[in-house]
Amino acid sequence: MSTAAERRDPIKPAARVARQNQDVWSIVNEAAAASPIQPIVNMGQGFFGYNPPQFVIDAAKASLDKVECNQYSPTKGRPRLKKAIANAYSPFFGREINPETEVTITTGANEGMLSAFMAFLEAGDEVIVFEPFFDQYISNIEMPGGKVVYVPMHPPPNGSTTTSSASEWKIDMEQFEAAITPRTRMVVLNSPHNPIGKVFSREELLAVGELCVKHGIIILSDEVYDRLYYVPFTRVATLSPEIDRLTLTVGSGGKNFYATGWRVGWLIGPENLIKYVSAAHTRICYSSVSPLQEATAVGFEEADKHDFWNQSKREMRAKMTKFNAVWDELGLPYSDPEGGYFVLVNMSRVKLPADYDFPPHVASRPRDFKLSWFLIKELGVAAIPPTEFFTPQNAHIVEDWLRFAVCKEDSVLENAMERLRGLKKYIH
Repeated sequence: MSTAAERRDPIKPAARVARQNQDVWSIVNEAAAASPIQPIVNMGQGFFGYNPPQFVIDAAKASLDKVECNQYSPTKGRPRLKKAIANAYSPFFGREINPETEVTITTGANEGMLSAFMAFLEAGDEVIVFEPFFDQYISNIEMPGGKVVYVPMHPPPNGSTTTSSASEWKIDMEQFEAAITPRTRMVVLNSPHNPIGKVFSREELLAVGELCVKHGIIILSDEVYDRLYYVPFTRVATLSPEIDRLTLTVGSGGKNFYATGWRVGWLIGPENLIKYVSAAHTRICYSSVSPLQEATAVGFEEADKHDFWNQSKREMRAKMTKFNAVWDELGLPYSDPEGGYFVLVNMSRVKLPADYDFPPHVASRPRDFKLSWFLIKELGVAAIPPTEFFTPQNAHIVEDWLRFAVCKEDSVLENAMERLRGLKKYIH
């Protein structure tokens, strides 16, 4: 008989969910709760500080009066939403997207990406991810037993001293190809990029896409910020029929319509890829929220009538310009975004007091965690330390940077700017 010591601890978590380090979100929330400056101005997490447009809110309310919208949707998504997405994206793709075979609706873009990984990864298969990365990619890849292979993006050499374009963050294509092995199954692209704000150029995407065709690698293209770009935006699936056949494009109703809590996402791709994503999605959550799928469909159907896409770009770019003026004023360089609603700011000139009392779990982390903690406790402004989006060996690339989200009301931006002026006495 086995002894109690030999038996497995019944409540020991699986390795896929067990983590030694506190995650960035809990550390930031802990600091915010303990800060003597209240309320905190939250420029950290990327949720909107305002409601979706009224025509989308009205559609959500109306959907609740429909019997069918309060019941299960088909597992692949409500037909009206799939058709609305196909109609909206076919002009961008330069071909007719089949709503029945080339679109699947998911419970947010994140679950859509998990479904893609679940659909194609066996234990030990490799996925190339560019650093910095959205942190959910990693757990989503590891959940089905995949192995993450990291390729760092390189910041502009003068980024610590001069404001530069997000376009200057670069992938070394030789480094990328060297990371490809016979086990490489997928590569994750993100454009417009979180947290950098880079919009990959056509030439960069073509270089990645052609290598994927050469080696037979599926491209998971995270384009959730695809309506918020301030320079020409290329969708990788449109570059060639060969690249298109290997590409799954991820979209987000939450990002498109300022409704991140709705959890409506989708994937677009060729039938022979989408059908397996749909199969995985069915096993993960069966189907997604019916009334909010209906409302998102109406959003797409009516967006052009309200000039919503152009307006949303203009408004977000104006918020970015407004907020970044404080960094110009303080003389702190930043990476000027080409898309999305995040900005990376370099704080190497901010000198933290040598005797500042950081808790051990912050003191042991890179400098950006200390900067984040300090800003919350001393200025009442929350920002995200971007080393969370890097591996430990490459964290040094961004240890002097912080990420700020500008998708807030103008009054919130103005409050944050006023508080951030308190950095003056720490800048040297």
